[in-house]
Amino acid sequence: MTIKLDGVTTDQRGMKYGLFLIVALLWLTGCAGRTGSVTVPVSTLDLSAPPILVADASSATPLAADATENLPDDPFDPFAKPGEEGLDEYDPWEPVNTKVFEFNRQVDRWVMKPAAKGYNFVVPNPVQVGISNFFFHLRFPPRLFNNLFQGKFKGAGIEVGRFLVNSTLGFAGFVDVANDMDLKTPEEDTGQTLGFYGVKPGPYLVLPLLPPFTVRDFAGYVGDIMLNPINWLVAPLIEVKNVPSVIAHENRDTTSIVQTGGRVFEIVNDRSLNLEKFQGVEEATLDLYTAVRNAYLQKRAKAIQE
Repeated sequence: MTIKLDGVTTDQRGMKYGLFLIVALLWLTGCAGRTGSVTVPVSTLDLSAPPILVADASSATPLAADATENLPDDPFDPFAKPGEEGLDEYDPWEPVNTKVFEFNRQVDRWVMKPAAKGYNFVVPNPVQVGISNFFFHLRFPPRLFNNLFQGKFKGAGIEVGRFLVNSTLGFAGFVDVANDMDLKTPEEDTGQTLGFYGVKPGPYLVLPLLPPFTVRDFAGYVGDIMLNPINWLVAPLIEVKNVPSVIAHENRDTTSIVQTGGRVFEIVNDRSLNLEKFQGVEEATLDLYTAVRNAYLQKRAKAIQE
């Protein structure tokens, strides 16, 4: 069954499979990374690898093993009014969030971590790094667009330079040559763009098989998926009338398999790269839920300020 909106046809079944897979994968790599026995999204805490279970998403970053050591008692809120900087985290849904968080931890413990260990045994670390670079390379469009949306034209230029250099000298992005050339810029996503224009973060939100969010960042996460041409022109989650795609619109099962398979592969690869870091965080943290939440909110506030 499809829905047509202003010339755009969305495949409900394709969207359902594709988005569910992306969510599940993103979480394990993100909160789970965007985290060993911990399904803490790597991007949630603050390592420097992609999410554990994280589409394009234009960008996400894991949690560092010592992230909790330098966390302030209260994360900085860039939208707080003068005198309100010390407000506690806005987590009105904490009773539900903690249950979902524990569910994600168990998925990571019994599914993602064992899979990542097996994968790590078979695939050499340099190959894993190359695969991670490749998936990051594919998320170039959302990063570029969000730099432009925020008027960060220097950042947009650097993103274009990175893409061209890594596409050629970096063998389609497998080798991050641009990084060695000091072509670096903060990663921008739609959640940051919304924050840039004054949209408040809203409540903290934990969803099954996804990294942590605020309501604003979840809207941005969906926006990043929409901004990635791969989801329109290669394996179309969204069908645009009269616009062709590599996988034909009618081949919805193929699209679902490609989207899901790619997401799972990326998540397992990222989880494998961060096995020791996640394990260290889990063993060193008594209240993992609070640590992940604080690190995520602090990280996002800092990203919007940059």
